[in-house]
Amino acid sequence: MSGHRALSKARCATVHRIHRLSRSYHSYEHDSPPSYTPAEDAILAAAINHVPAHGFTNTALSSGVRDAGYPDVSVNLFPVGVFSLVKYHLVTERRALSKNAPSIPSTVSGNTLDMVRNLTLQRLHANKPIIHRWQEALAILAMSKHLPDSLRELALLSDEIHFLAGDKSVDTSWYTKRAGLSAIYASTELFMTQDTSPNFKETEEFFDRRLEGAHGLRRMIGDAGQWAGVQAMGVISGLRSKGVRI
Repeated sequence: MSGHRALSKARCATVHRIHRLSRSYHSYEHDSPPSYTPAEDAILAAAINHVPAHGFTNTALSSGVRDAGYPDVSVNLFPVGVFSLVKYHLVTERRALSKNAPSIPSTVSGNTLDMVRNLTLQRLHANKPIIHRWQEALAILAMSKHLPDSLRELALLSDEIHFLAGDKSVDTSWYTKRAGLSAIYASTELFMTQDTSPNFKETEEFFDRRLEGAHGLRRMIGDAGQWAGVQAMGVISGLRSKGVRI
């Protein structure tokens, strides 16, 4: 697949899924149904504990099955294999944001952008225990068969962050803010896998630069598709530099 075709495909998929969220997003008053059965949740929660040692692999998944007290055949509950383990981490950490949001400070009281920043950094820091394995996860997420689900989860995270930050946009900025944050988050997450600075200080500085630049650029780009395309180019280039085939 050529670079232009890959970029166009990623751009269209991202924007399409972000638009769909405007109708499907749930609020505190309308919680989403559970994503996992009790057995799935128990196995995946146990398997995550093995990721630091074994990575996002079938070994970690099988170990989770045994730790949770289920027969080995229970691994068949996850037909998409290790992608289930990566997605479980994404879903559970996204949902944890709503529980932790009241304790996350805003630098300026009532400033939505500050809350977006702090919530996003909170989510990024949740990757610390498995950051040395996260490039494996990114390669799994970027596989063509998983890409639609991966992009949807990224869009859900961006929407959750803006919702918790108190964003009340009702115009086209609703889309551009979420498309922009999705791309910035993805590029920062990739940067974080290479960051060796104390407590990921350089990752925070990288994110702040991207967020500040995006805040100004968004004023000049009104179309959500164009905005997502500008940001997506950097993300795709970053993934390719790490050997991910897109």
